[in-house]
Amino acid sequence: MLSGLNQFRLAVVQLRVTKVKEDNLRRARELVKEAAGQGAKVIVLPECFNSPYGTKFFPEYAEKIPGESTEILSEAAKENGVYLVGGSIPEDDGGRLYNTCPVFGPDGALLLKHRKIHLFDIDVPGKIRFQESETLSPGNSLSMFDTPFCKVGVGICYDMRFAELAQIYTKRGCHLLVYPGAFNMTTGPAHWELLQRGRAVDNQVYVATASPARDETASYVAWGHSMVVSPWGEVISKAGAEETVVYADIDLQYLAEVRQQIPITSQRRGDMYTVDAL
Repeated sequence: MLSGLNQFRLAVVQLRVTKVKEDNLRRARELVKEAAGQGAKVIVLPECFNSPYGTKFFPEYAEKIPGESTEILSEAAKENGVYLVGGSIPEDDGGRLYNTCPVFGPDGALLLKHRKIHLFDIDVPGKIRFQESETLSPGNSLSMFDTPFCKVGVGICYDMRFAELAQIYTKRGCHLLVYPGAFNMTTGPAHWELLQRGRAVDNQVYVATASPARDETASYVAWGHSMVVSPWGEVISKAGAEETVVYADIDLQYLAEVRQQIPITSQRRGDMYTVDAL
């Protein structure tokens, strides 16, 4: 049983997303309640949890914040007394579309909304081409929130590839980084776990990712395998491809011990290099 503010339970929801928004919202709410019932204090939903992932779907499913999806997330957070990282939804703000992660506190208040900073524009010949910038605009803000346990940094999917963002979050006191994400069947097996373990080891923080469950019939097939990685770089919890909730007990005393054993923070050569936001 966890006790004290040095430990808390994290839940990652790997939701099977359909084309019916109402079904996605209902199921997400059910799984948040299930996770809270298992003692989770921080719960993370997947990227694009309320809609299929794809440039043709973003305009169709986009909504304002506050709106239908965020109202349900707010209610779910308040009903269960949890910090809820609301995966991401297509957000419409004055005709511009964003891939946005709203975060809610245990009182249901909106703590922040993280607009995906780095848009997923890639072209791997013969395997996958995807251009989020065809319909989406990038965000321009760092996103962190405080809990009684630790400060949490938020990124979305492709943001995880940029080590500088994780370094800045860590420098500003984050001990947990969360990335709702939907890697695919090309980049997933190659880089999904590698990137999470890299961000965790580089910064000696916990890293959590929440992917949609895999749907082989979807136009964009998500890799799945939502997971939580320790500051030592160990995968401590991992899903398969199916819809599920995975749990990890976050131990901040362990994080402190790792940093004491390998004290890279104090060993950095600030006289030679630095990474920080502008």
